[in-house]
Amino acid sequence: MIDIGVNLTNQRFDKDREEVLIRAQQANINHLIITGTSVAESEKALALCQQYHNDFPNYLSCTAGVHPHDADHVTESYLEELANLAKFDHVKAIGECGLDFNRNFSAPKQQQKVFQQQVKLAEQLSMPLFLHQRDAFEPWFAILKPYIDRVPAMISHCFTGSREELEKCISVGMYIGITGWLCDERRGKELRDIISLIPLDRLLIETDAPYLTPRTIRPRPKSSRNEPSYLSYVLTEIASITGKEVDEIESCTNKNARKVFELCPM
Repeated sequence: MIDIGVNLTNQRFDKDREEVLIRAQQANINHLIITGTSVAESEKALALCQQYHNDFPNYLSCTAGVHPHDADHVTESYLEELANLAKFDHVKAIGECGLDFNRNFSAPKQQQKVFQQQVKLAEQLSMPLFLHQRDAFEPWFAILKPYIDRVPAMISHCFTGSREELEKCISVGMYIGITGWLCDERRGKELRDIISLIPLDRLLIETDAPYLTPRTIRPRPKSSRNEPSYLSYVLTEIASITGKEVDEIESCTNKNARKVFELCPM
């Protein structure tokens, strides 16, 4: 399994980050992609890839980008800083970037400006986009649509949208990242109803750790913190709902992740 979205720079991992990586390996996680959510967090993500490169060879990659929550705080040089980060082999995509009108931690107009700039940067660098969207689908999709064939890939990270939104994403060839949201029979019901619509050649799996701990874990962990070693619960839930074999889903999602992020073959 490959976890395409882990917030490994989060302070909740500060006390036992190496142990988390060891548990991930023991749980058959073959690779982790650390999510960058600001210039500073993207720098930290790259630093972790470099720090653990010898002890965990070819095990960590990362993204570099600015989350919509941080759009109000970018500097004049942030695009240049992201471009410099993207020169490193560990950096595999631009993002996490997008729009979030659910909380509006940054002004919507500024979110759209910063998102548009990062989409253009991905085009210039010929890199995939690692995307965030919440309560902003139409403007988000409108910004992306002209670039569908001008970037190598688009990944709708932690997809929680409607059937119509899913079908639009699939129609333009986006990859769909599924998290432990699927394992929540309450707020994840709509996603559970449409998960079968995702073609296997467009499916990716992720934990978004330390968030979205699968509710299907038994016995329930003492800590509410999610971690990469729990990724199998997402995989198992997809298989349970769709009726497909776990091995087939695992093989396809591995293949997709290695293709999209240009990861070294095993």
